[in-house]
Amino acid sequence: MTLNNRYLVLRHGHSLANQAHLIISHPRQGEAGYGLSPQGRQQVACTLANWPCPRPDRIVSSPFRRARETAELAAARFLCPLNEDIALRERFFGELDGGPDLRYPDVWQQDELSPDHHYAGVESLNQVAERGWRLIEQLEQRHRDQTLLLVSHGDTLQILLALALGLPLGRHRELKPLATAEVRELSLAPQAVLP
Repeated sequence: MTLNNRYLVLRHGHSLANQAHLIISHPRQGEAGYGLSPQGRQQVACTLANWPCPRPDRIVSSPFRRARETAELAAARFLCPLNEDIALRERFFGELDGGPDLRYPDVWQQDELSPDHHYAGVESLNQVAERGWRLIEQLEQRHRDQTLLLVSHGDTLQILLALALGLPLGRHRELKPLATAEVRELSLAPQAVLP
């Protein structure tokens, strides 16, 4: 399969949730609060000033405040339209939501064992991959020969990158983790098995 468009992925800048070392993954909390920290705003400004990729024609963002604020800065810089889509939301971390971020490795350990696990009520790898890929399919139907920037969250983007590269989803943490405010191109490998 080949893509009609070019896709870039941008992780939101350092957020108030990162600063507080909290897992904020429920849409109710994520959309209302925990936007970018001052450090995060500086990170995003630096990324945009030193943009290493083609300029986006349009931006699609997670509705979570930290991602939305990142996307708004990018839209202002590139003077392009911005839409939100719930498919790019943070991975839901179930019972761990609102708790300390030192619990992430517990989930990633389970990820290695099964792409369908729901340890502590966490959204499975397959669920995140399916919603993310469904959005890309929709964008493929709506647009052609455009560069689209997807602004989202660490796990959501790591899972999408692994899917596009044809890696088993349980190995998503083997990819170099996206730093806050880091942009990469999402490239589709020939061996990718898509949902």
